[in-house]
Amino acid sequence: MSSKHDITLLRINYLRGPNIWTYRPVLEVWLDLGDLEDFPSNKLPGLTERLIEWLPALEEHHCGVGERGGFIQRLREGTWAGHILEHVVIELLNLAGMPTGFGQTRETSRRGVYRMVFRARDEAVARAALAEAHALLLAAIRQREDAAAHFDVPAAVARLVNQIDRSYLGPSTASIVAAATDRGIPHLRLNDGNLVQLGQGRHQRRIWTAETDRTSAIAGNIAHDKDLTKSLLASCGVPVPEGQVVASPEAAWEAAQEIGLPVVVKPSDANHGRGVSLDLTERADIEKAFMVADAEGSEVMVERYVLGDEHRLLVVGGRVVAAARGESLSVVGDGRSTVEQLIDSQLNSDPRRGEAEEFPLETIHLDREPVMRLLLERQGLSGEAVPAAGRRVMIQRNGNVAIDCTDEVHPEVAHAVTLAARVVGLDVAGVDLVAQDIGRPLQAQGGAVVEVNAGPGLLMHLKPATGRSRPVGRAIVDHLFDEGGNGRVPIVGVASSRHGNAIARLVGWLLHLSGRQVGLACQDGLFLGNRKVDARPSAHWEAGQRLLMNREVDAVVLENGPSVILDDGLAYDRCTVGVVTDLDDVQGLEHHDVRSTDQLYRVMRTQVDVVLPDGVAVLNADDARVLEMVELCDGDVILYGMDAASPALQKHREAGSRTVSVFEGQLVLAEGVRKAHRVRLDAPVVQGLLQSLGAHTLMAVAAAAWALAVSPELMAAGIETAGLDVAPSPERPEPVTLDAAR
Repeated sequence: MSSKHDITLLRINYLRGPNIWTYRPVLEVWLDLGDLEDFPSNKLPGLTERLIEWLPALEEHHCGVGERGGFIQRLREGTWAGHILEHVVIELLNLAGMPTGFGQTRETSRRGVYRMVFRARDEAVARAALAEAHALLLAAIRQREDAAAHFDVPAAVARLVNQIDRSYLGPSTASIVAAATDRGIPHLRLNDGNLVQLGQGRHQRRIWTAETDRTSAIAGNIAHDKDLTKSLLASCGVPVPEGQVVASPEAAWEAAQEIGLPVVVKPSDANHGRGVSLDLTERADIEKAFMVADAEGSEVMVERYVLGDEHRLLVVGGRVVAAARGESLSVVGDGRSTVEQLIDSQLNSDPRRGEAEEFPLETIHLDREPVMRLLLERQGLSGEAVPAAGRRVMIQRNGNVAIDCTDEVHPEVAHAVTLAARVVGLDVAGVDLVAQDIGRPLQAQGGAVVEVNAGPGLLMHLKPATGRSRPVGRAIVDHLFDEGGNGRVPIVGVASSRHGNAIARLVGWLLHLSGRQVGLACQDGLFLGNRKVDARPSAHWEAGQRLLMNREVDAVVLENGPSVILDDGLAYDRCTVGVVTDLDDVQGLEHHDVRSTDQLYRVMRTQVDVVLPDGVAVLNADDARVLEMVELCDGDVILYGMDAASPALQKHREAGSRTVSVFEGQLVLAEGVRKAHRVRLDAPVVQGLLQSLGAHTLMAVAAAAWALAVSPELMAAGIETAGLDVAPSPERPEPVTLDAAR
């Protein structure tokens, strides 16, 4: 085979919501194998061996075989390049720290062209992974003829890690989002950073890393001003070290003498220990420490030095949920290595240290740490100095807060730090204190609270260097949402190729009349209540997201034609009511290789797949294929059809379920075999809607409204007053007498 042959990526589409493949976002790739269609893996000498050499963990991929080594078996038996690309993408993402277990590759109607998809938590990361995997696979295929086609896997993984760091949520935010997902709470990312909405519409809450929408700006400003924080805490009986704000090196020395040596010199808005010098007794050291602190913060403070270790306690909703202790850092000289070399060999070699956010400990670089250089200077050393063999050199007195000590916190200490958070006004706070023993009251050992921080980092509690991880993300979610709450608003999704716009409009109007603040997105535009806020066609993903972000909305109705599901996926993860009316029209879907009713079934079933366990699917029983979707629904099902005596409707009622049918000019809403309600349709306006839309459309509307507890009386009045202006349907007109059913 010529090395000129290629795998052409024809089209790449990010499906941002539930889709025909899975509930979650995926990257869908249309690819053309070209002549590789005639060369499965067993006809490409050396390919399997090269892939195993470059990506040994492919051995762990079960593939369709269902056991370890399954994918390697497929490679040896012969599988096609699209399928191989899927597994290479997944493995590169696994190596980059974003485990991805889902992928599929399917043929299209065109020879050699495939659709390949894989789970994609972030679009930019997914596209980067695809590009790396594409290059790797081509190098593996071509290396037999081109020795220069070797692929640098570690470099590719490093590039992916960098892309994840740039694009994906930080570890603190990700832990909160994961905890929300575990509780069934949906989320929306509101920017490219860490601003995330948990929940929907009126029931939403927002977080920005570990700050929440309950974190007031005033409290954040107070926490930022360390001197103000100390004075407020002291007035409420929280032990704090005495201190002063100073404006010059000379003033720092004078303050130190007044307070009493030793002292601490630090920025007033210190963060992560930056610019903080401890245990200072000499004037020269104090004045130098002033200059270091002055370069880091807006003001400089001199405080009494408190003996003990630094601790960080995380307070959420007035409760201590995690605690971590810090330790000093030192190296031991060997008589040959410089201090910098000793740091690299004895400290930076620790696998828990790294540059990325995922590491609990930071890599130490003396050129970035003036406080460390000052500490070395106080010991008569520099980074280039060579300490004598056996000499212990202090590198850092504070920081490195990554040893879990949650179970050791004394109740009096917990009381002091929760009081500190309340005094400042923070619902989520990182309280820093110094104590010799966190298991004893602060007053008994001369300990003190030194800082209260808004938006605290969570990584030290999620990935402590020593001790067990604490569920701090769950604690924040439980603080924001009541027990059992999921932050959801009722969502009605209408999947239809005929009259979906009218169904959505009418259901939205009925919900509006029932007292809800309704957001509606359909072909007629974007509506809030009875007000049209955007006249452009809005039956698409972006419009749905706009409604779910709106804090005023407490119910949402969305029209979802098949092209919406194929282009973007649904705008929501789950819904309360899912309506599927027909499988009639594949026109315009050729671009997605959807050409038959069977293929359209896979598309439209997506709407039923996402119905919540306590939700309802509304299905047209007069369409045999739509009726088959009953078995797909996690929740209840309301069937509708012209004839109440049809086998499908009768069997459904006998099982105690609900149906909607027509009889003598009325809609009949039946539950079980005995209970029924009627909705009159004899008003002239309603007769006009019947002529234009057909009885099936109004049955679907009534069933969806019934699923959300709209009364039959309100349905009748609402359909009549909807003001819906529709032209008669030229396709398959239905009789309007409505008296044939028995």
